[in-house]
Amino acid sequence: MTMTPVPSVDISTSWQQQAHEYLIQGRYDRAATLYEQAIESEPDIKSYYWHYGLLLLLQGEEAEAQTTWLFALSEVDPDQVEQCNVELIQVLQTEAERREFLRDYSMAWAIRQHIREIAADDINNLWHLVKLSIEIGLFTSNIFEEIGLIQQIQVERPQFDPVLALKVIEQILGQFLPSSEILNLIEACKTKISPPKAWHDVIIPAAFRLGYDLRKPKEAAGLLEIVLTIQDEPDLLGDLAMFYQNDNDYDRGIAAAKRRLEVMDSLPDKIFSSHLLLRGLLGAGGLWEEAIAASEQHFDLLQALIDQQPTDIHPGRVRRLFNSGYHLVYFKDQPEKWRSLQNQLMDFCQRNMQLEVAEQVKKFQFTERVQAWQKNPTRPLRIGYLSHCMAFHSVGWLARWLFKHHKHDHFEIYGYFINYKEEFDPVQDMFSDNVDHVRKITSSMHGIDIANLIYQDEIDILIDLDSITLDLTCQVFALKPAPIQATWLGWDASGIPAIDYFIADPYVLPESADSYYSEKIWRLPETYIAVDGFEVDAPTLRREDFSIPDDAVIFLTAQRGYKRHRDTAKMQMQIIKEVPNSYLLIKGFADEKSVQNFFLEIADEVGVAHDRLRFPKTDPLVPAHRANLALADIVLDTFPYNGATTTLETLWREIPIVTRVGEQFAARNSYGMMMNVGVTEGIAFSDREYIEWGVRLGTDAALRQSVVSKLHQSKRSAPLWNGKQFAREMEQAYKQMWAIYTES
Repeated sequence: MTMTPVPSVDISTSWQQQAHEYLIQGRYDRAATLYEQAIESEPDIKSYYWHYGLLLLLQGEEAEAQTTWLFALSEVDPDQVEQCNVELIQVLQTEAERREFLRDYSMAWAIRQHIREIAADDINNLWHLVKLSIEIGLFTSNIFEEIGLIQQIQVERPQFDPVLALKVIEQILGQFLPSSEILNLIEACKTKISPPKAWHDVIIPAAFRLGYDLRKPKEAAGLLEIVLTIQDEPDLLGDLAMFYQNDNDYDRGIAAAKRRLEVMDSLPDKIFSSHLLLRGLLGAGGLWEEAIAASEQHFDLLQALIDQQPTDIHPGRVRRLFNSGYHLVYFKDQPEKWRSLQNQLMDFCQRNMQLEVAEQVKKFQFTERVQAWQKNPTRPLRIGYLSHCMAFHSVGWLARWLFKHHKHDHFEIYGYFINYKEEFDPVQDMFSDNVDHVRKITSSMHGIDIANLIYQDEIDILIDLDSITLDLTCQVFALKPAPIQATWLGWDASGIPAIDYFIADPYVLPESADSYYSEKIWRLPETYIAVDGFEVDAPTLRREDFSIPDDAVIFLTAQRGYKRHRDTAKMQMQIIKEVPNSYLLIKGFADEKSVQNFFLEIADEVGVAHDRLRFPKTDPLVPAHRANLALADIVLDTFPYNGATTTLETLWREIPIVTRVGEQFAARNSYGMMMNVGVTEGIAFSDREYIEWGVRLGTDAALRQSVVSKLHQSKRSAPLWNGKQFAREMEQAYKQMWAIYTES
């Protein structure tokens, strides 16, 4: 080792203090000179070499620093090497900690890398290296293997700092998707850190953020699986079931729901578990027999809740009950029976919900607001729309035209966007551009927070686009933050007593519905929905892709797994059997294997060859999906839950459709839409008529062409394709609702 000659100096503690001050000031050369002098005077004091090497490192002379340390270590007795290493590590660690405090993460990283070379088994230093790699943008999942972190965790080491480890894991989960390497790291740590609640407080928020906010259900499920091996928390099985189902991993999602149903004791918990089980069975699309049995059990559980009227339910359990009746309409077309149950369930939920925040709900008074309006009746009505669907969503594609055509001189429009997406979403942007006030509802806001926001905005009429598809929306409407509340478009009416109106039309509900709806049915004159059209891309699929001859007749059924009722699928297969040279295309979101087995089994039962069925993949882009509808000569609708957006898209693409009309709202959507384009061919009021219309349209090319011509002509004048006229009718309804309220 070569040193620069310096004049000899007296060594005292004062020079060390001066060297430290130079270090703090960043004058490393001055500090290094003092240590050079010290080494010249007292070469046997090894600590001088540790500090001198550090100062060389800080000046970027890394090789010289290492040479300095190695030279000093080479001259000590073997039994003193370990102690010298400890002293050197202490010097380096002190400076690394100072650098971290100063946010000089790059230098802290460099120093700790040298510590690792000296003491590869210093596990806390390895945790710091991971943390620093995040700070300086060098983190990858491979780092755990590169620095040997997991191997060291697996060795019993008393110096393992669980607080540090948890902080680093929390930082990782806050910024990165949990890869298999990250999950392996957590798995290795789970027995090293206690109590279990410490894990809970770090991993559960990360899992919920991934699963609910970032829509990364697979990664969220992986985290929850680890938590459940650390601590038995049956309630988390519900979230686990949802995450797996959202990732289309239906087998695991169904299994998690069943486990929860088995281990939970209270009636509300059993109902929620049963709800999740139905969600998985229906989502899979082919587990129909098991789904029927589960639906009957679910109905009985809901009826037991209504009969017992328990008063000791935790508010969180009440919130889960709001959409617990959602799946029953997929099984039977019995609206009077279902709505009686649903209305009572919503009354129970609303009463319990309002009790939870009784003092705040009392503040929602509207008398002064009405009096102020009566003094100034020309002011625009404030209309608020609350939904998680005002974005890239089937409801969003339809509702956007009303927003586009609203008259802002007569109406002041507020949009309450649940889970507003900060990333690009063209449909959400269209909504945002056509409201006067954008309100972004974050995941941290509770129902009462949203209700207070709506009340403070002095909304006159609040419109629900979600119904019971989202429990948070139900909570807000149950608190009655606006004097008039109505449900439109998103689903059937919720049955929440605080909602005044359900917006329908002359077709989508029979006249008898007034007797069993808790809301007043407000029937618009022609249609409850209208659009100006749909964006359509170039087709990505052709007949030859499926080896279907040019002269064959193609039937298409394109719905998600929820709507795959066995009886309807059997009718569809009967049509294929009776129409020569016909094929059935089956597509939609569901478990691919489950749906294929479902239809192939029915084909065997009816006597249809398997080679007449095709299972195309779901189109990745919505405009492509619409373009590929043109493959079909006839679309076969589902029952007892019809298509809605799919029906509109089919009619816009000028394709004949066969629909079975029932009594409930979900069983009359296609019927109303077809009536509003002037096409009755394909409307069936019985199972027999459904099959007959399918066969007629399949065998009569002239009849098909006649329907196509009618659909083409409808674009000129049909109510279904006139978004502007529909907006005027909705606005007139709002004015009439307000007039009724103020006059009363």
